[in-house]
Amino acid sequence: MDSNNNNSCSILEKTLRDGKLFRQVNSLIVAHLRDHNLSQAANAVASATMTPLNAEAPQNRLTELVAKGLAVEKDEILRGVPSNSLYDTSTLIPATATAAYGSIPAPRAAAVVDFSAVQDTKGSSKSFPKHETRHLSEHKNIARCARFSPDGRFIATGSADTSIKLFEVAKIKQMMLPDSTDGPVRPVIRTFYDHIQPINDLDFHPQNTVLISGGKDHTIKFFDFSKATAKRAFRVIQDTHNVRSVSFHPSGDFLLAGTDHPIAHLYDVNTFQCYLSANVPEISVNGAINQVRYSSTGGMYVTASKDGAIRLWDGVSANCVRSIVGAHGTAEATSANFTKDQRFVLSCGKDSTVKLWEVSSGRLVKQYLGATHTQLRFQAVFNDTEEFVLSIDEPSNEIVIWDALTAEKVAKWSSNHIGAPRWIEHSPAEAAFITCGTDRSVRFWKEIL
Repeated sequence: MDSNNNNSCSILEKTLRDGKLFRQVNSLIVAHLRDHNLSQAANAVASATMTPLNAEAPQNRLTELVAKGLAVEKDEILRGVPSNSLYDTSTLIPATATAAYGSIPAPRAAAVVDFSAVQDTKGSSKSFPKHETRHLSEHKNIARCARFSPDGRFIATGSADTSIKLFEVAKIKQMMLPDSTDGPVRPVIRTFYDHIQPINDLDFHPQNTVLISGGKDHTIKFFDFSKATAKRAFRVIQDTHNVRSVSFHPSGDFLLAGTDHPIAHLYDVNTFQCYLSANVPEISVNGAINQVRYSSTGGMYVTASKDGAIRLWDGVSANCVRSIVGAHGTAEATSANFTKDQRFVLSCGKDSTVKLWEVSSGRLVKQYLGATHTQLRFQAVFNDTEEFVLSIDEPSNEIVIWDALTAEKVAKWSSNHIGAPRWIEHSPAEAAFITCGTDRSVRFWKEIL
């Protein structure tokens, strides 16, 4: 009898727990739809599940929880924990994978910076640590772009010679050791050839060993870098325009393409169906997108355009939520990236400025001056702890570094390139960055410990 009572109690407790969980999930879904102006869908779900339409939830709470859940699931897969997921990506993503790819290492400790806080920062700038640099490789033509994998273990570079080189960071570090006795180390572990025109941008899938590239030949190519013999793409998206920039959604299920078209093209990675925003502000004929990047949770994305504007878009509805017109005057906006907390966007333009914008208001928060760039499409990037901003000075071929909080220029180093570097990209995981450029060369920089 006692056993039956215990079983009945445990079943009741489970039922109550499940019911509470379902109510929480339904509330989050309703709040998510409502907050993203999907009123009709929010009403339908609220009515079907008897959930209050005014259900309260923090902004983007559902997106954040899903992102955290996917990260935990990915970690379990990497540790060999069986998954009960019904989602099958085998139609697109190869099953083979390099060991533990995608596992994000713990970042270096850094205080959360509130860039918008009013404070006296005079004389409080940090010094940027010394770095050593090494020439890694050369393309046969201009090295146009570079990207680190999300875990910081790999680097890909794309060139006007239509090739892509993949480097393993561990091998680069081994090559840089002063007392290495293992003979010559080759940090290039793959070379891909499948474009017929120059490559403009690259991105790594957040969980799987897949690299994508966007090119002037109007294509986005998918490469499986777990296979040593693979030289060609295993899937191709044929776009209608020159593909200037590509960015994976943090889930890996979608990707954005910034093209000569003024609206980013959103692709479903599994079906390759293309979507365009139905809520587009007035954009001039000079509105080609130089760069597009997702925020860390995928709740938003940002575009930097030739017309000088920075535009913020809702990551779910693809609606434009804010246009910062003339962010770089009449000059092109060449790059734009979110801070990790999604509260700010760092942009760079051909007006020789680097600027930090508050996402919620569109207000200019910081301006980083002292690097001239008027010809090439340079980037401005944070270091991995977001304590410093890095960019390029075109006339002197130098790397310029600012204290991110005070906006004071703290260093100016020779890039060791002949001619200005075309691209600078910082590791997301450690004190290291990559430069590549018009002299065809690729250089790796790491902090001297």
